[in-house]
Amino acid sequence: MNNITVNAVLAGASRGWEEYRQSFSNSQDLFNYFGTSGVFLVVAFLLQDSTVEGAEVSVGAMIIASAIGFLVAMGGIITVAQILATEREDGTLLRAKALPKGMVGYFVGKAVHVLLVTATNTAIVLFPPFLLIDGFAFGTQGDWFTFAWVLLLGITATVPIGAVLGSLIKSPRSTMGLLMIPVMGLTMISGIFFQFSAVHEWAQWIAQVFPLYWVGLGMRSVFLPDAMLAVEIGESWRHLETAGVLGLWTVVGLVVAPILLRRAAQRESGSRMAEAREKAMQSTV
Repeated sequence: MNNITVNAVLAGASRGWEEYRQSFSNSQDLFNYFGTSGVFLVVAFLLQDSTVEGAEVSVGAMIIASAIGFLVAMGGIITVAQILATEREDGTLLRAKALPKGMVGYFVGKAVHVLLVTATNTAIVLFPPFLLIDGFAFGTQGDWFTFAWVLLLGITATVPIGAVLGSLIKSPRSTMGLLMIPVMGLTMISGIFFQFSAVHEWAQWIAQVFPLYWVGLGMRSVFLPDAMLAVEIGESWRHLETAGVLGLWTVVGLVVAPILLRRAAQRESGSRMAEAREKAMQSTV
């Protein structure tokens, strides 16, 4: 790694930290931190006395464990796609491309930003259940290690997906509409809101192709007792498979995403950005 690349990585990391710090002065970002997490906490608290069918595990505890996986995956996919679509239109992506190794720095900055945001969301939704919901706890010191690598691989596997989607979507105003339906559909078959064994077998195969299921499974292995294995595939937490699938998505994403980002930046020009901004202003009138 030469000095130019090192400087780009450091600059990207610094930019990611600054974007994260500024998020606490934005009302929408604050709502995203506390609003979404609050919904999961309320639902889990109301369902804590119900048990998962086939396992003596609180439904509330299962929802919180899976919700952490959901927040990790959504932070990488939806958040990055929205940011990238917006910054492609306002010229940020084009300016990054003009710098030496600018796309490397840009990608690192987004990864750092999402890592910090996801860690914050996770902390907000993580600590109250230890006090309020029975059956939700770290079992051993090894669970901390599992939590760390699932969190890290979950982010590195999903951020490139968000980058790819953001580079393909033409308008930032259509990002949520285009992504939320397929993403929520995938969420429904990935064992996030109810036990995975209740999902049809064909849907289970589809879910296991994507990172969301595996991040959710990894988080359930950290926070839920082994009694939950009764309703998991193969009655196993499948850590090796989790690491393998998330690692594969990470490698493929890190190869494909920078290429598509460069192409997206090449398609942009000053006149195209001015035209896009003019359309955006007209749509708000």
